Amino acid sequence: MTDHDDVRTPVALRACTGGAVTFHVGDLGGRRAMLVDVGGENRGALRPEDGENLAVAARTAREQRIPLVCFVASSGADLSEGVAAVHGWGTAAREFVACSGVVPMVFCVTGPAVSGPALLLGLADLVVMVDETYAFVSGPHMVERFTGEELSNDGLGGAAMHARTSGVAHFNVADRDEATGLVTELLAFLPDHADALPAPIPCLDPADRPTPEAGDLIPETATGSYDVRKVIECIVDDGHLLEPRASYATNLVTAFASIGGRPVGIVANQPQSVAGTLDIPSSQKGGRFVAFCDAFNLPLLTFVDTSGFYPGKDLEWRGMIRYGAQLAFAYARATVPRVCVILRKSYGGAYIVMDSRHMGNDLMLAWPSAEIAVMGAKGAVEILHRQADDDEREALATAYEERLLNPYIAAERGSVDRVVEPSETRAALAAALDALVGKRERLPRRRHDNSPL
Repeated sequence: MTDHDDVRTPVALRACTGGAVTFHVGDLGGRRAMLVDVGGENRGALRPEDGENLAVAARTAREQRIPLVCFVASSGADLSEGVAAVHGWGTAAREFVACSGVVPMVFCVTGPAVSGPALLLGLADLVVMVDETYAFVSGPHMVERFTGEELSNDGLGGAAMHARTSGVAHFNVADRDEATGLVTELLAFLPDHADALPAPIPCLDPADRPTPEAGDLIPETATGSYDVRKVIECIVDDGHLLEPRASYATNLVTAFASIGGRPVGIVANQPQSVAGTLDIPSSQKGGRFVAFCDAFNLPLLTFVDTSGFYPGKDLEWRGMIRYGAQLAFAYARATVPRVCVILRKSYGGAYIVMDSRHMGNDLMLAWPSAEIAVMGAKGAVEILHRQADDDEREALATAYEERLLNPYIAAERGSVDRVVEPSETRAALAAALDALVGKRERLPRRRHDNSPL
């Protein structure tokens, strides 16, 4: 057999319909996937047939139980086709929604994504944007007409803006080749569909490797800053993290990694950004990531170091209650294996929503440096002993810390399963994941839950 005989030419589906959408079942890094291209002539303007092709591609991916990967460069509906083009987009959107939580959906923006195609990005699980591309629902001309504000395409919906401000872009890359490589790496952490487990990732890093360097990164002072990514890198396989939305809501880190070759999803407070407190963007970011990992059977590891929710009138008026509930809701309904590690501070409502024992996690670990309480000692003393002078408050704060702010009290009450040394963390997590590999939960019979939006 020649090398030429080994090459399988992908068969294009609905190839004679023409237009801006082509698709086929192809190979991506050894994985079968539905590969869709939106673009081409007339700046990728979508005709009714293009909407139908998108719908067939999504339906076929769902029926074949394979990931759906779309490369998008479209200026929106073809105006010459009238409302029929919009109807085609609606048909496609319905099929994409039907794929949600069934097969992974990854969109790569390789050109403009305007109007309907831009909204499809919001339906995707993961979005990769190539530099110098843009996406928006209403363009600069409409913005200027209705608001008087002049903006460029990049200023209104550029890739950098969507990475930092809107959170639409999970990753930014230089070109399409880099986007393809990134999608290939992403799929390595994910199963083909929701009824499968992620495949093991080849790894030579010993699962029981000691990690004393992780503890060395924690400052001696309770208010000292550090990069939680460095801590996580000490613990995961080969120090490798793949971090979606790295530039958005930087006070919370979400990442894909593996431990002992087992793919996991990681959520961690970031003390380097607003002291790791939770706000609206971080709650949305975390809630969406937890729900995604739960949908595709990725165990969740949560690393906690937070003093609570960020206070402020603006946040409360914008709906902190609703958005904070999204993170709690996602954890509470997650059925995948869940292990939480408290690194340092874990206070108040943020302690609860960051996958505490009382949110139903499977294993709660804490480092000896962990502080678990309603609030810090200083704040508690100021409330409980308002009449005390400075010297008395200092003594009372010290007593409060010794009596309540340590993980052993929580362990006595059953809120912490085990206090582990930083050097034992990787081995403890690997053992927990092995023990939980067969975890299954019976879901309640209902049409669907009503998640806070």
